[in-house]
Amino acid sequence: MSNLAPLTETEVKELAAEWYGKLNVHAALEDYRPLLAEEGLKMEFPEGTFTGWEGFKSWYERVIGTFFDQVHTLKELKITSVSGNKVEVKIVVNWQASTWNPPAPKSERIVMDAYQTWEVTRSPQTQKPVIQVYIVNSMEDAKGSGKL
Repeated sequence: MSNLAPLTETEVKELAAEWYGKLNVHAALEDYRPLLAEEGLKMEFPEGTFTGWEGFKSWYERVIGTFFDQVHTLKELKITSVSGNKVEVKIVVNWQASTWNPPAPKSERIVMDAYQTWEVTRSPQTQKPVIQVYIVNSMEDAKGSGKL
């Protein structure tokens, strides 16, 4: 039985806000470490599944080399289940980013809603909430959006 305090919706919302804020500014890689579980980290994106810190690092380095002027706007966050020290969270985030494919004369703007499921747990080391599982379930392009 865990002696860690149950997670609150406020803590999960603060984690999501910090996560998306860091993505918007292409924060330094190490800035993400306190937001991610040290063990059992699994992240599923349209481009593949990444596990552990090294998996996240690989994904993140590709993303910051591809997309710029990112804006993540949290539209919905709902805790859908609680199991001990873990909560499942359904998220809808509006994602906007620019990309440039040489030799195109202009960049393209991608605008879409991403439907995600997170599993959040409390870190035994820091006592703070961390992402353990991050799944992009689907993405819905806005009209006129560039393509991934």
